[in-house]
Amino acid sequence: MLIGYARTSTVEQEAGFEAQQRDLQAAGCEKIFKEQVSSVAKRVALEAAIDFAREGDVFLVTKPDRLARSVFDLLAIVARLEAKGVGLLILSMGGQPVDTRNPTGKFTLTMLGAVAEFERTLMLERQREGIAKAKGEGKYKGGVPTVARQADEMRRLLADGVKPAEIARRLGVARSSVYRVIDPAAAAREAA
Repeated sequence: MLIGYARTSTVEQEAGFEAQQRDLQAAGCEKIFKEQVSSVAKRVALEAAIDFAREGDVFLVTKPDRLARSVFDLLAIVARLEAKGVGLLILSMGGQPVDTRNPTGKFTLTMLGAVAEFERTLMLERQREGIAKAKGEGKYKGGVPTVARQADEMRRLLADGVKPAEIARRLGVARSSVYRVIDPAAAAREAA
């Protein structure tokens, strides 16, 4: 059986989410597990998909970052699937499919994953160096938090009679963030 898994981090990534599902269906997936959750959060649908898979099945994803948060995580998932006799097929890894059911595919996955992780580490190092330099020159102020940028809009919507839960939904923030803006003292009491 071909089992698909689609994931995006946020509901704002709807087009990408739909594209993943379309590509998995086109590849012949008979069952598709899907969720919109950060890769660092608990991924209930991923766990359900792995539990559902049986020996001889093939687990499909469109890209490796939809499945795993790091090379270590990716290889751990591959090991779990292999222990069940399930292969992994990544439809596009640098434009080419990678299939762990053969040694070349497994090698390619490991090498490309390691290169991606290495590049990410270098990028983060360059970013830290740039921030340190900018701080030293007095040019770095840090980012303005999303909620702080939207505080005026939250207050306007509240004045228009919009409920906090609806404000949070419209602005794409947590309801607790809305409460912190409209009543910081109450939010502080709840946190204590």
